[in-house]
Amino acid sequence: MEKMNEWDHVFKLDPNKKISDQDLQSVCESGTDAIIVGGTDGVTFENVHDLWERIEPYEVPCLLEISDIEAITPGFDGYLIPIVLNSQHKKWLLDIQHHAVKEYGDIIDWKSMATEGYCVLNPDAKVYQHTNCYLPDDADVLAYARIAEHLFQLPIFYLEYSGTYGDPKLVQRIAEELNQTTLFYGGGIHTPEQAREMSAHADVIVVGNIIYENIQAALATVQAAKST
Repeated sequence: MEKMNEWDHVFKLDPNKKISDQDLQSVCESGTDAIIVGGTDGVTFENVHDLWERIEPYEVPCLLEISDIEAITPGFDGYLIPIVLNSQHKKWLLDIQHHAVKEYGDIIDWKSMATEGYCVLNPDAKVYQHTNCYLPDDADVLAYARIAEHLFQLPIFYLEYSGTYGDPKLVQRIAEELNQTTLFYGGGIHTPEQAREMSAHADVIVVGNIIYENIQAALATVQAAKST
């Protein structure tokens, strides 16, 4: 977790989606800096544990992004705790985190945790609808970035376009604002050119959906991100 600020590229695998052993091996041996296991719906202890068991033999760091406390699985190299900054419901800012800490606080390894301040920017995305977000304008996003770094001192600020390609100018503006907080960008990266464009601004790009659509295109994003 302490090396997270050295990352350029991560793959995100959804435990509710199928991936062949061959494609999983290609992802794990691609040179990506880490793999995040996480999804919005259909995430269970069983499918998270199954995917972790398949990834565990490889040397790549593997982190669990916790979206359901019932799916928390031991053995991961780290755990990412999302808070959705532009949610209109306090549940996604504090309540579910409070419930988890109340339940498991005595056994949590706090050094293995990192909090992600999410700003979700695609109204059509499942996560946007599931967490009852509103669509912020650029000034709102900038304010959330400042809150993440200066008020909450979060290790990660995550611009999430989830399924659609975002605005590189906005990503650049947010990157220029953040100094201590690591900027993650995720959403709609399907080509090496898009990977390079977003990597020029974001500290870390997160590549997910394209893994299940075109594995060779997904693998090409690794070197593109690292050559920027």
